[in-house]
Amino acid sequence: MLIDGGIGADLKAVADSARRAEEEGYDAVWTAEVGHDPFLALTLAAEHTRRIGLGTGIAVAFGRSPMTLAHTAWDLNAYAEGRFLLGIGSQVKAHIEKRYSMPWSHPAARMREFILAMRAIWDCWQNGTKLDFRGDFYTHTLMTPFFHPGSNPFGAPRVFLAAVGEGMTRVAAGVADGLLVHGFTTERYLREVTVPTVREELERAGRRRDQFELSYPAFVVTGDTEEQMALADTGVRKQIAFYASTPAYRPVLELHGWGELQGELNLLSKQGEWDEMGRRISDEVLDAFAVQGSPDEVAGLLHARFADMIDRVSLYMPYHDPGVVPRIVAGLRSNA
Repeated sequence: MLIDGGIGADLKAVADSARRAEEEGYDAVWTAEVGHDPFLALTLAAEHTRRIGLGTGIAVAFGRSPMTLAHTAWDLNAYAEGRFLLGIGSQVKAHIEKRYSMPWSHPAARMREFILAMRAIWDCWQNGTKLDFRGDFYTHTLMTPFFHPGSNPFGAPRVFLAAVGEGMTRVAAGVADGLLVHGFTTERYLREVTVPTVREELERAGRRRDQFELSYPAFVVTGDTEEQMALADTGVRKQIAFYASTPAYRPVLELHGWGELQGELNLLSKQGEWDEMGRRISDEVLDAFAVQGSPDEVAGLLHARFADMIDRVSLYMPYHDPGVVPRIVAGLRSNA
C-alpha cells in the first residue's frame, strides 16, 4: 500500500508541511476543500517538493465547470511536473444549490459527463484535436488559440473520484483513474459492495485492476496512554456519528443492520446534540469503522484489514498526539 498524508490550509505553513512529509517518506499529500481553496496550498507544496504526489481530496466538481477545473488541474500538473492528483467529489444537493449556486441533477450521470468533458478538453490541448464535446449537462465546442494553453510534457493529471454509493462508484471505475473511498466505509462494505462494484465496472469498461487505484482514509483510535486513547475514542465516535446522520450514507449502516441509527442521529443533528450523537455510537459500530490499538499495533491491524483491497491508505485521526504518526507510518512501511 502507498502511504498518504495531509497538509493543512495555512498557506504560511504549507511549504514546511509538504517538505516534512516528503522527508518522512509519504507517497502523497492531499488537501481538502473545506474552508479554503485546495489548489493554492498544493501550488506552494509543488514549489517546495520534488518527489511526493500532490492531490485534492476533494475539490468540489459541481461547484465548477469542466472548463474551469480543467484549466486549474492542467496548470498545476504542469507546474508539479506530473505529480498532481485531481481528486473530485460531488458534494450534496443543498451545498451545490445553496452554497455554490450551481445546478444539481442526476449526480452520477452528471459526474461521468463532467470527467469525460475534462478529458475531451485536455485531449484538445495536448493532441490538437478539435474540441467537440456535446452532452446532456455540458457542452464544450469552442477553443480559440488565444485561450488554448498549449501542450505540456506531463499532460493531464490522473483523476480520482470520491464515492460511497454504487452509482458513483461505477462512474469512478468507468471513467476515472482511482476511487477515493469515504472514511465512512467499513471493511465489510468494502468487501461486499465497493470492491465487487469496481471490479465489475472495470471489466465492463475493458480495464485492468492494476490501472485503477483505491485510496482509503482509515479511522484510527490510538494513543500511548489511557487518556490519549479516551480522547481519540470520543473524537472518532463523534466524527462517525456526524457522517452517519447523513441520509446518503445510510446504505453503509443498513448493510450491518444499523439503518435506524441514521434516522436517530439525523434528528439529533438538527437539535445540535453533537455530544449525544457521539454517545450513540456503540462499541460494535466503532469497531466496524475504526482500527483501535496502540501506535505500534495500528499498522498491523490496518494491513490485516485492508492490504488485499486498498492501493493507498491514509490515517483518519481527528484527535491524536502528532508524535504517534511517524511510528504508525514506519510500521506500515515494514508491513508493505
